[in-house]
Amino acid sequence: MKKDSYGRLKKEAFVFPNTYTNSIGMEFILIPAGKFEMGSLEDENNWYKNEKPVHKVNIEKTFYLGKFLVTQKQWVEVMGSNTSKFVGDSRPVDRVSWNDAQEFINKLNEKDSTGKYRLPSEAEWEYACRAGTGTRYSFGDNESELDEYCYCGNLEIGSHPVGQKKTNPWGLYDMHGNLWEWVQDMYHDSYADAPADGSAREDADVSSKIMRVLRGGSWQTSAVGCRSASRYYYPPVARRNSSRLGLRLLRET
Repeated sequence: MKKDSYGRLKKEAFVFPNTYTNSIGMEFILIPAGKFEMGSLEDENNWYKNEKPVHKVNIEKTFYLGKFLVTQKQWVEVMGSNTSKFVGDSRPVDRVSWNDAQEFINKLNEKDSTGKYRLPSEAEWEYACRAGTGTRYSFGDNESELDEYCYCGNLEIGSHPVGQKKTNPWGLYDMHGNLWEWVQDMYHDSYADAPADGSAREDADVSSKIMRVLRGGSWQTSAVGCRSASRYYYPPVARRNSSRLGLRLLRET
């Protein structure tokens, strides 16, 4: 330990490593604390009403976010079976309901003897996806570049192995397209009264019939639906069209 000017030992702040790999080989990227504007900005084309109002969010703590979507190999190691439609060890697990995701998280926390794994909040997910940008996508506004970063638009049917495209500025793969990703929040049709601290909304919106939020778009989603601000929702038990639904985990620091 270093000493201060009076010769006293100085307590140094712990520095978290930039990456983390767990017992089943899941890789995580350290996401810094910070502030951002959540939602579709006024000059963004083709935005939807549920992406408004734009509001400032302060992410107060660092966290780790999965570098990739959870793969089928990782899912089987924890759950013991694979119900995915598009089978492959390195493909993201699909046909996953929100409730299935919670069961996976509980079992992984038991396996790793930790309580640190969970789904990201909607705000944490968008913050990590944007990675400091305010554009339609994490790489800019130009849809012609989508193919370099994203599987979307039904160009090829089905999910694709993770990590085959370019990353966003913070090193995360497939934040646009491949599979819709469950987040923790209950769905509301606007951001009115949304938390400003990045926490998940767990208060039920009667009009939403207790839906849970999905982010990021999928292999079948249009370019508009794969924007950083785009959001969708399904019931937490949903398996309809669930070959488009997967998950990415957050690990608390």
